[in-house]
Amino acid sequence: MKRLLAFIALIGGCLPLGPAVANPADEQGQVRREMRAGNVRSLREIEQRVLPMMPRMQYLGPEYDPAAMAYRLKFIQDGRVVFVDVDARTGQILGRR
Repeated sequence: MKRLLAFIALIGGCLPLGPAVANPADEQGQVRREMRAGNVRSLREIEQRVLPMMPRMQYLGPEYDPAAMAYRLKFIQDGRVVFVDVDARTGQILGRR
């Protein structure tokens, strides 16, 4: 039994526990720094542009990808989830899926 537990502990230390989860506080801090530097548009500005384009859809919220400098806005309607990716620098919609 001790050998089995030691083996599980050894293997468990080598395997990832699941997908990496971004820290929302880090993302928020990054986007704030970028906004202060004038590199990205505010989330409010992005939302004011995109939300009117998504009638009858419930807005679930945003995510920010600092590496891509893009916002991902998440919507749902009739059980279907739609993501809208927006360039944080220009406000241009990059894609919808």
